[in-house]
Amino acid sequence: MTSKKEIHIHLQHVELGANLVEPANARGLVVFAHGSGSSRMSPRNNFVADVLNKHHMATLLTDLLTAFEDEVYENRFDIALLSHRLIQVTEWASQQPHLEQLSVGYFGASTGAASALQGAAMLDKNIKAVVSRGGRPDLAVAIKQVKAPTLLIVGSRDTQVMGLNTKAYEDLCCEKNFEIVEGASHLFEEPGALHNVANLAASWFEKYL
Repeated sequence: MTSKKEIHIHLQHVELGANLVEPANARGLVVFAHGSGSSRMSPRNNFVADVLNKHHMATLLTDLLTAFEDEVYENRFDIALLSHRLIQVTEWASQQPHLEQLSVGYFGASTGAASALQGAAMLDKNIKAVVSRGGRPDLAVAIKQVKAPTLLIVGSRDTQVMGLNTKAYEDLCCEKNFEIVEGASHLFEEPGALHNVANLAASWFEKYL
C-alpha cells in the first residue's frame, strides 16, 4: 500500500509545501531539489518520482522557496539559500518516525543539482547518493567535498550544459558516473528520454540507498 500526502514542512522561519509518497517497505528516501522557476509540481520530476516509487523508494518533492520568495528572481539562483533549505528539509525528514530509518539520496534538476551537491557536501555521510538531471553541478562551490556517489545525466543535444557537467565531473572526488541520453535536449522532452533518466536514477539509488 502506497501512502501519498500533500504536507506542509514547518521550518524555523518559513512553511514549505511538499508532496510525500511512501511505498510499503520503502528502501530509501529521495529528496528532490528543483531547478529555477520550477516547483514540486514539476511534471518531469513527478514522472521520475513515480518511477522511483515503483522501485520501492519514498520520494519528497518540496518547494525550497515560498511563493513570495520565488517572485524575487535572484532567489532562484541563490545556491546558498536553496542548499540551506534542502538541508533543513532533510533534517526535518530525519525527525519523522516513519522516515528516520531510511537512507537519504538527492535528485537535483537544473540549478537544483547545485543545491543537492552543496547539501550533500555539508551533510557528509548522511547523504548516500546524488543524481543530477540536466543540472548545473558547476555552481556547487563545495563540489570537491562531496562524498556521496554521484551520477550526472545530460542530454546529448544539451551542448552547453554538457560542457559544464564535464568540468564538474572532473572536480568530483567521490564515486561517480556520467550518463549521456542520446538525442535528448535540456528538458528531456523527446520520446523515451525522461524514462531513460528515471531508470538510470532508479538503478543508482537502488545501488547506494
